[in-house]
Amino acid sequence: MEEEKPKTRKIIHIDMDAFYASIEQRDHPEYRGRPLAVGRSEERGVVAAASYEARRFGVRSAMPSVRAKKLCPHLIFVPSRISFYKSVSAQIHAIFHEYTDVIEPISLDEAFLDVTENKPQIELAVQIAREIKQKIRERLGLVASAGISYNKFLAKIASDYRKPDGLCTIHPSQADRFISELPIESFWGVGKVTAQKFHSLGIHTGKELKEYSLEYLIHHFGKVGILYYKFARGIDPRPVEAERIRKSVGCETTFERDLTDLGDIMDEINELTEELLRRISRHSFQGNTLTLKIKFIDFVQKTRSITVDHKLFRSDEILSLTRKMLEEPELTGQPIRLLGLTLSHPPEYLTDTPDGQLWIPFKEL
Repeated sequence: MEEEKPKTRKIIHIDMDAFYASIEQRDHPEYRGRPLAVGRSEERGVVAAASYEARRFGVRSAMPSVRAKKLCPHLIFVPSRISFYKSVSAQIHAIFHEYTDVIEPISLDEAFLDVTENKPQIELAVQIAREIKQKIRERLGLVASAGISYNKFLAKIASDYRKPDGLCTIHPSQADRFISELPIESFWGVGKVTAQKFHSLGIHTGKELKEYSLEYLIHHFGKVGILYYKFARGIDPRPVEAERIRKSVGCETTFERDLTDLGDIMDEINELTEELLRRISRHSFQGNTLTLKIKFIDFVQKTRSITVDHKLFRSDEILSLTRKMLEEPELTGQPIRLLGLTLSHPPEYLTDTPDGQLWIPFKEL
């Protein structure tokens, strides 16, 4: 008897276009068609989101507000309404649930849907994506982009391909050609530091990436090289996880004045540690990887992580590990504007990057 082949999954990635900014433009007609940023405009403010009109001037999320105003002097700033954005996100998810309950939220404005088996029993995933986009537009007055493929990696790439208001399908027969032409910067999990590393090795596209062996990629990138090897071949076995387990608990503080004195820094670390312990207790969370996040006066951000073989829950041990990380020369000598501490589970594919940073797939720390 011939063995039945596994069913090809039908995965959709929905990504709302300029979500926060679009909500503000929807609710305030006077802002429509004008460059707008969600965030604080003062000297130490940061852009949380930018409209497409603002992006044409180079304004991006996480950019210092001072720089954003230099790039676009007539930029409109509006305060963030995060609780309201959450309520809109819930309305979007209600639309998703009309088609499937296998939904993996990534953030307020994006999610994966597995529609292999779907409630309306629609055969084509692209038809489901088209209907979801239409309902979001008609019911909420917002625009979404959608990517469709047989795994999460390709669905995510497809949703970015024709933004804004995009709709792109990558069929299994098209995957090799699509990936081969993909710039290495477009691979999920490749940020600026990793892209520079790839370029130094002569790797600029998916085609060039595929030419290298698994051993070579592991040698240069650690265990995450396994993921790069698979992505270059269109392989991503990760399922859409309908119930996402909390993987980290963290807290951070941005200071009114930059810190330079080690005593002041440790005072803030003490307060962060106590806040972290309160949050750990509140969420009944256990983890054994501690990550220190530092943002300097020039907005350069560094993170360092330590993983131990037991659960971290004592303030003295967390403080001791934090002090150890702070001893690195790269983390001292510059004024500090932000400090953060996070406790997490180390993923099985955890590795150290060449610059000593902890690497977690799909987010360059």
